[in-house]
Amino acid sequence: MKSYFSRFTLLGLLVLAGACSIEKAPYNGLAEDAILQNAQGLRAATDGNYTFIKDSDYTRNLYIMNEYPGDNITLSGTTTDPLFLTYTYRHTSDQANALAIYRKGYQVIVGCNKVIAAIKEGTSPELDQILGENLFLRAMVHFDLVRLFGRPYTQSPETNLGIVIKTDAKSDDNASRNTVKEVYTFVLSELQRAAKLMASFRTSSYASPASANALLSRVYLYMNDNVNAIKYADLVIADSRFALATPTQVPDFYTLENEQNREVIFAIKHTLKDDRTWSAIGSMYYTSPGGVGWGEVYASQEYQDLVNKYPNDKRRSFLVRKLTSQGLQEKRNGIDKVYITKFSNQGGIPTLSSPIVLRLAEMYLNRAEAYAKQGDAAKALSDVNLIRQRAGLTGTELYTAADLKGLPTVLDAVLQERRLELAFEGHRPYDLFRNNRSLVRSYPGFHNTQNGQQTVLPDDKQVVNLIPESEIVLNKNLRQNPL
Repeated sequence: MKSYFSRFTLLGLLVLAGACSIEKAPYNGLAEDAILQNAQGLRAATDGNYTFIKDSDYTRNLYIMNEYPGDNITLSGTTTDPLFLTYTYRHTSDQANALAIYRKGYQVIVGCNKVIAAIKEGTSPELDQILGENLFLRAMVHFDLVRLFGRPYTQSPETNLGIVIKTDAKSDDNASRNTVKEVYTFVLSELQRAAKLMASFRTSSYASPASANALLSRVYLYMNDNVNAIKYADLVIADSRFALATPTQVPDFYTLENEQNREVIFAIKHTLKDDRTWSAIGSMYYTSPGGVGWGEVYASQEYQDLVNKYPNDKRRSFLVRKLTSQGLQEKRNGIDKVYITKFSNQGGIPTLSSPIVLRLAEMYLNRAEAYAKQGDAAKALSDVNLIRQRAGLTGTELYTAADLKGLPTVLDAVLQERRLELAFEGHRPYDLFRNNRSLVRSYPGFHNTQNGQQTVLPDDKQVVNLIPESEIVLNKNLRQNPL
């Protein structure tokens, strides 16, 4: 019986491998065996793999499914879009967004596998670079999928099921799911190999040694391996190509193309032709003055209170209150319309953005969390204060060991700063659950229509998505997550 991999036929590679740049539309090109015979064809096929991750089935769903289970946003009403199931923790086995990202993720993986299989390591620096980029993409997608469909690493990774590790280019596969630990081990190995193979930094639209090291820091942090989380964060921080934004640069941070932003390590490049208007990530967060965008998901009251605590915090600029013609706060279903603009206004286009996967601020926060868990309060607070200074905070607005601003521990200070800085970028639910903390929504929203309250424990079965039932029908070896 054919499995989900049967969808990833030769035609898929042919269509995208003809692209000479991730910024240009793909076209039908040479036969597959010709494409994979030389560096030019292998680069074209690789650019096609970057195009796969740019597809809305992957990118839009990734950022919705990573962020909407958190407490930084509030949904202002019910909707037939499956994002409602993601937001409310009511996952189903026929959930459309879960099926879309599952299939698209493996489409990327199979595309990478074709390129990887065609290259002999050590043939030339150019081919090693291409090989490394595909290893990075393959590892990143495995990591994205295991976070969505497998439980946090800190919860019995040796026995909990993750996803299928796929390293061949076969279109048919009836493999069983690997454990969470096996997937993480695979991802680490892939990234370490990729970092050694890649020797150049093209732009932040492409994989590089820095992006591999940055993702290694994140993966190790999720595994509670603090020594290695620090080690790989250090490697990125020491790279002079990258620099934190200054307070004056922060308000325009997300309006820039990623190549113009020295803080960005890796982003999913979108140009004007990639603007998905009403289907864009930013469309749910924002309605432009010209009326473009649904604007139905707002900053939660809890997040607003947190970021507004200090008037000098430049991160307040990413929240925009929608006012009536009389200057009053506009509401939807009784919830304040407070738009989020982190995925809007690239080049002045309301719904255009190049979603950032990895950036330097996260490396400092990864290192800070690891330092806090090692008991090194001074180093942890030093890194947190760098991020606060980036946001325009100074003097008594910074932390000291004697003044944690009412927070009980240094780790709490780090996690709160991660919440402030990385909000809406898909980190918050993972930060909570991997640290064995519950999600608590005690603010207005449609997460619970009875009393506006919701608590999700880190071991709740709904913390992870269900494997799409249609894939289990195709592959009887796939076991479902607990229902």
